[in-house]
Amino acid sequence: MFSAVRPVRSLLIAIFILMAGGGFISTLVSVRLETAGASALLIGLVGSTYFVGLTLGSLQAATVIRRVGHIRAFASFVSLLSASTLAYGLYQASGFWAALRLIDGFCIAGVYVCLESWLNDRADPAARGSVLGAYMIALYAGQGLGQYLLTISGANPTWPFVMASILLSLAVLPVTLTRASSPVLGDYQALSMRRLYVASPLGMVGAVLAGVALGAFYGLGAVHAQRIGLDLPATAAFMSAVILGGVTLQWPLGWLSDRFDRRMVILAVFAAVTGVAIGITLLGSPGTALLLLGGIFGGLSFALYPLCVAHTNDRLTSAERVGASAGLVLVYSAGAAAGPLAGAASMSALGPAGLFLFIAACAAAATGFGLWRLAARPSPPGELQQSYQALPHTTPMSAGLDPLTEDRS
Repeated sequence: MFSAVRPVRSLLIAIFILMAGGGFISTLVSVRLETAGASALLIGLVGSTYFVGLTLGSLQAATVIRRVGHIRAFASFVSLLSASTLAYGLYQASGFWAALRLIDGFCIAGVYVCLESWLNDRADPAARGSVLGAYMIALYAGQGLGQYLLTISGANPTWPFVMASILLSLAVLPVTLTRASSPVLGDYQALSMRRLYVASPLGMVGAVLAGVALGAFYGLGAVHAQRIGLDLPATAAFMSAVILGGVTLQWPLGWLSDRFDRRMVILAVFAAVTGVAIGITLLGSPGTALLLLGGIFGGLSFALYPLCVAHTNDRLTSAERVGASAGLVLVYSAGAAAGPLAGAASMSALGPAGLFLFIAACAAAATGFGLWRLAARPSPPGELQQSYQALPHTTPMSAGLDPLTEDRS
């Protein structure tokens, strides 16, 4: 694996530093708004704007990259992201912060498109799986460890924003100083929504509901933690446990889905998410058990999107798979944009428990839909199932790192 990632190590270092600096801003914004007395609905609205920006960036960032090149585009996206991060410390108002979150989402999507398309170009075809695995580890490790920057506020509430901006600025260096040539950006056309649904109703609906659930968690998970009595260090530990747990179960669950009926594995994971979310609701108190359940929740829920992609690929030709992954990223992002608002409505009605009850309801709905699909259409024969590949839910460009999508004819 080390020999496979050596040609792209500067890109992996960049995404790790960038996510360490920018990956905790969502948590920090939610905590600050909660401390200021904002309602769950208002916090959810601010959280939703990030995913709206992420969706817009996924669609538009390629135009910027084609115009100025990867390095200049990357530097521009990160510079704007660093500036918007510092701007949080200037003025705290929900409308202003919502606009900043929209900018953040657009810039993060631009960064993902830059790095993922570059990784696609630099990765040896035989090593795509190793490169993708290293990319996901760097991304989620940076995001998970970055949560602990929440605790550095001290006497100055702007310090976390300043530290985040410093790290974001440093993330530019490995890319701008690289001697590797910039790639030519490929064109990834998303499959139509109708074709996606016809090919795999469970894949499409599962991706949407996974996006709704995880969007609600990212937007309001820290608010839930604060409202059940966790202090700032404990909130950071809980958020980190979920994110780092998201890496741990993807490969074991993928291994199972390659050897058994993939739809049954997806249903089992959705059902398990339902149970774990209810368990977190019933626990409702700080402690080691909450961290453990949070890690299990992350491991299960983060695996849902790549499982849905793999199931959809089972019913498509190789030429359609990149477009299908691109389409699934977009429907996932649309679900994630709706998640914080819907989760906030549940919290407003039911209190802190409302967040994970809402997530449990989403997972239960997906389980029910999957049971109906099992009865409506038989699963493909085991020998026709494609190999599972863990994928981040970032942008359509990540699909190009899946070895199964290499044939784009």
